[in-house]
Amino acid sequence: MAKSRSIVLIHGNFVNNTSWTGWKQYYENKGYSVYTPPNPGHEGKPADLRAKIHPDLVKTGFVDVVNNIVKLIDTLPEKPLVIGHSMAGMAIMKLVEMGKAAAGASIDGAPPKNVFPPFSTLKSAISAFGFFSGKDYFMGSKEWYDKCFFNTLPKEERAKAFEQVAVPESFKVSRELVLNSFSNIDFKKPHVPLLFIGGGDDKLFPPTLTQTLANKYSDKASSVDLKIFEGKSHFICGEPGWEKVADYVLNWYENQP
Repeated sequence: MAKSRSIVLIHGNFVNNTSWTGWKQYYENKGYSVYTPPNPGHEGKPADLRAKIHPDLVKTGFVDVVNNIVKLIDTLPEKPLVIGHSMAGMAIMKLVEMGKAAAGASIDGAPPKNVFPPFSTLKSAISAFGFFSGKDYFMGSKEWYDKCFFNTLPKEERAKAFEQVAVPESFKVSRELVLNSFSNIDFKKPHVPLLFIGGGDDKLFPPTLTQTLANKYSDKASSVDLKIFEGKSHFICGEPGWEKVADYVLNWYENQP
């Protein structure tokens, strides 16, 4: 069967689509048509978004994120390979369930509503839900990013990484992941090939969670694969060596029957 030559890269929470710049060029150089749509309320340069909140940000929920991607996919000539990081790893699971993808790769993915996260995830991510906040949105401090995102980067490189990728995030996205029934996944449903990738040193969504998500799928005729990259943080798609992760995903996809 001919493989789709279209790839959609979906960014997660706390960053925007500029975080995929390297991946987009890397895959385009290999002959793919690559799309890196911003989630609603995330359009622009990270520094500008930190300076002035996008007017659509606080209105954006997880349902909006998925629907935004579906709108794009429906304009493409073929179903794409969809690759998502963090929150968008959960979006990949949903898009695959909806029949919108040729295959899907969830990298350091968030759990759906019907999978309870480990305590370490709750401890790291609780502030992103805004249940006890007087603010309208979440903006992680440099210390939060250092602990939850950039923990494997040399200390002298963490401030630069923050300047390059950190953006404000909607509380509504995280809340809908845990409160909206749309965010459940039917693990028994037949599906196209799925790959789960985890960072061995991810402090936000640890590799045990990635393994749990992969193991939940139960249709024997559907392909599910798992790869843990030891020593990688939640910044797995941006930290040095990201090309190995990008290569692994593409090799996995191109070797599907």
